[in-house]
Amino acid sequence: MRRLFVLVTVVIVAIVVVLLSAFGGSAAPAPETSPASASRLVPAGPPTLQVVAKVGVLHLQLPVSQSRVTAIGYQGGSEGSLALDPIGTQANQGLLQRLARKLVGASSGSPRWYQLPGGLGPGTSALDVGAPSGTDVYSPVDGAVLAIVPVVLNGARLGSRIDIQPTAAASLVVSVSHVRADPAVAVGAAVTAGASRLGSIVDYSHAERQALARYTNDAGNHVVVEVHPSASLSVG
Repeated sequence: MRRLFVLVTVVIVAIVVVLLSAFGGSAAPAPETSPASASRLVPAGPPTLQVVAKVGVLHLQLPVSQSRVTAIGYQGGSEGSLALDPIGTQANQGLLQRLARKLVGASSGSPRWYQLPGGLGPGTSALDVGAPSGTDVYSPVDGAVLAIVPVVLNGARLGSRIDIQPTAAASLVVSVSHVRADPAVAVGAAVTAGASRLGSIVDYSHAERQALARYTNDAGNHVVVEVHPSASLSVG
């Protein structure tokens, strides 16, 4: 009888456990889904005015929102492009350059930028401002749109080059490329630095290996800003 009682007790306990498992649910908390990044949900909007480069009296403002910038670099631009004077500190300086800065007591400025290889013009004649593809691009200067020229690479159209005559230096042309032009932007339109949207950054990751990718966590997509003498710039 004792053995029968023990056996019946074990069977009853087993049945209860099975029923609780089937209908009682798990005691473990349900996994929570992390909220989407606010930067993906809310448009970044225009940048805060910030001069990133100069050429003579002309100041170039940051063309994308500070919250979207992945890295800033300089390399040789297209033929005829002028050397820019970068604002900030070169982050990939050589040992001798770093020692020289320490000896003269030069302070580290912002933003940090990188010297990149390649290009035809002087080493700082193309300003590359890195940001994810699709990021809004704003005019780096006050002025008027002179031309919107398609950019073709290996037979494929990759956005446009938008040429702007700056109010502060009418003898120069500021070119903004790697941009999908906003349909609202037209030749002759007035633009304001940091406020007038020109378009959005085109994805170049499948078209070329981008030098800026060495210093970012993505493919290195970016907007390019160059300055040319107005007489030397071709619009063809």
